[in-house]
Amino acid sequence: MQFTLTARDQQSKARTGLITTDHGTIRTPVFMPVGTAATVKAIHYKDLEEVVDPDIILANTYHLYLRPGTGIIVESGGIHRYMSWERPVLTDSGGYQVYSLSDRRKLNDEGVTFRSHIDGSAHFFSPEHVTDIQRMIGADIIMAFDECTPYPCDYQYAKKSLALTHKWLERCCIQFSNTHDVYPYRQSLFPIVQGSIYRDLREASAHFVSEQDLEGNAIGGLSVGEPADTLYEITELVCSILPEQKPRYLMGVGTPANILECIALGVDMFDCVMPTRNARNGMLFTMEGIINIKNKKWASDRSPIDPDGDAFVDQRYSRAYLRHLFTAGEMLGPMIATIHNLRFYTRLMEEARKHIAGQTYVSWKEQMCAKLQRRL
Repeated sequence: MQFTLTARDQQSKARTGLITTDHGTIRTPVFMPVGTAATVKAIHYKDLEEVVDPDIILANTYHLYLRPGTGIIVESGGIHRYMSWERPVLTDSGGYQVYSLSDRRKLNDEGVTFRSHIDGSAHFFSPEHVTDIQRMIGADIIMAFDECTPYPCDYQYAKKSLALTHKWLERCCIQFSNTHDVYPYRQSLFPIVQGSIYRDLREASAHFVSEQDLEGNAIGGLSVGEPADTLYEITELVCSILPEQKPRYLMGVGTPANILECIALGVDMFDCVMPTRNARNGMLFTMEGIINIKNKKWASDRSPIDPDGDAFVDQRYSRAYLRHLFTAGEMLGPMIATIHNLRFYTRLMEEARKHIAGQTYVSWKEQMCAKLQRRL
């Protein structure tokens, strides 16, 4: 994997770049649609490829390990062939999912024992096992196994958790270096900075992660309930330490405004379930603000979903028609909304890259953030 910086904004830390993988080039800043179980919910791959047009999507190790199982993915020739997606894929390590199963998991220095949310069966994840699973799944970018701390958590818990995450990272690096790519293309391992909201822990983790000298770096444990100002403060701190010549991935973030603010702090990669989850519930992002399409006020509104959006979806269907689909319980409603929201996020990244290159990012960001948070 190679990362090439192509432009820098002179008024912020925002930058554009190209991540080159064996499955294609990723233009940064980039938003990665979440395809947890080897599918992006409520959208056909033809529309994902041709309309949304993301450079990379994300899948999840925990879910794919449980169902369909790594054996089936290996037999299919890897995740790209299994899901008929030939562009880059990133897999989360499953650490966040294990964190969310706090009532059904036990954690120690060796790893995590947990019970499946599907059938209650017992399983064990160690750094070595998770690395091997991701080798078999075959994503282009794989993540180190970590513990995601909850918010809030006290300092001593966060410190102990960070020490465990760093030990696990060392074991992931050893396992990764001692194993080979399963498929005829290269994989890259990204470590994850943790440390909750404590500046000294985040500083120590950012330095430790940087010392591993891997091909990219991630920031985890944010967007878990902390105030937005804290998200930005910690992100700015960590980005000031992580090496400039490597991509920075802020995991699980977030709203359009969160993303634009964090781009200004030096982040290159983002993912979040928000655009797809909100779409299935009738919440639409537009260039003028947020729409709850289920509201009665849209029942007779013949205007496009987003007058400033792309023609394929946003100007093809009216707000009144989309509201009707949701009210009638038609599957097409969440499908149209999903295409719209994902395309909105992709388009937002395209606009961000354009304004970074044109040295107008900060003024554009300020105007957009004010609009994007409005309820229409």
